[in-house]
Amino acid sequence: MHSSFLRYFDEVARQRSIRKAAQLLNVSSTSVNRKIISVEQRLGVSIFDRTPEGVELTAVGTILLEHCRTVLHDFERTKILIDDMRDLRTGHINIHTIDSMTMGCLPRAMNEFGKVYPDISISVTTSQPEDAVHAVASGTAEVGVAFTFSDQPGVRLLSEKSAPFGVILRPDHPLAGRTSVTIEDIATYRLVRTIDARGGNSIIDHAITTLVTPLSTHIFTNTLSLAKLMILSGHGIGLYTKIGFHDDIESGQLRFIPLIQEMLANIRVGIFVSATSSIDPAKRLMCDALAREMAGMRLDS
Repeated sequence: MHSSFLRYFDEVARQRSIRKAAQLLNVSSTSVNRKIISVEQRLGVSIFDRTPEGVELTAVGTILLEHCRTVLHDFERTKILIDDMRDLRTGHINIHTIDSMTMGCLPRAMNEFGKVYPDISISVTTSQPEDAVHAVASGTAEVGVAFTFSDQPGVRLLSEKSAPFGVILRPDHPLAGRTSVTIEDIATYRLVRTIDARGGNSIIDHAITTLVTPLSTHIFTNTLSLAKLMILSGHGIGLYTKIGFHDDIESGQLRFIPLIQEMLANIRVGIFVSATSSIDPAKRLMCDALAREMAGMRLDS
C-alpha cells in the first residue's frame, strides 16, 4: 500500500550504504538509487550526502526519516489488526445490557456481526444500568450497554446516543395526540413501570422526588416484553425510553410522547468497555455494529 521508497529509504539509512541495503532488500542497487534520486528531485533537496564510504543523512533526510519510520510502524500495526480481523474465527463475547436493548437494537447488531463471524459465541445478560457498568469494570463482561452518568469509574465510553424518557401508550389513548406531557399530566393514569420503581429507586423516582401527587403504578415488571404487552392490552401507559418500543412505534402500534422533565429529557445510553483492557477485534466489531444500530434509531420524538 505504501511506496517502496519508504522501505528503501529506511534500510539505506540503517546500512549507510545503498549497495548493502539493496542486498538486504533483494533488489538492485540501481533501483534503490533511482528511487532516492527521484524523491530528492521532487523535494528539491538532498536527503543523503554521498561519500566514498557510503551515504550519510542530511538534515532534511533526518527529518524525513523520522516521518518515514512513523508511517512504517503505523502501517505494520494496522496490518496486524487487519490480519487479526481476517483470521478471526472463534471466540466469545459477554455482553451486559439494559433490557430495552434486547428488543430490537441488540439482536440486529448480533445478526450483522454473525454474518461475518458466525463461529464467535455471544452471551447476553440483562441487568440494571449500574450493574451492567459494574460488570464491565470488574471484567465480568467485555461490553456493556447502559445509561450514561457522570460517575462511572473503571469503564470507557465508546459511543452514546440521546434517549430521553417519555410516555408509551396506545394510539387511542386520550394523551396520544399530545406533542409532550408533564409528570402532572400523567399522574391520574395507571402506569406500567420497571420493578425498581416499587422501592423508589428508579431513574424516574430520583427525578421526581418533589412531586406532590404520587404516580399510580398498576404493573411493575423487570421484563420489557411483558410491559409492552400490558400497554398494548390497555392495562396502563409506560414510562420508558423509546429504545425497547422503537419498532412498535415506527409501525404505529404504539406512540411515544416526550416527557417534559429536565433530568429525564437528558438521559443518554452508551456502549462501555473496560478502561484498563484492550479492545480486541471481536469486541471492536460488536461495539461498532451496536453503535451503527443505535445511530439509526430515532429516540427523541
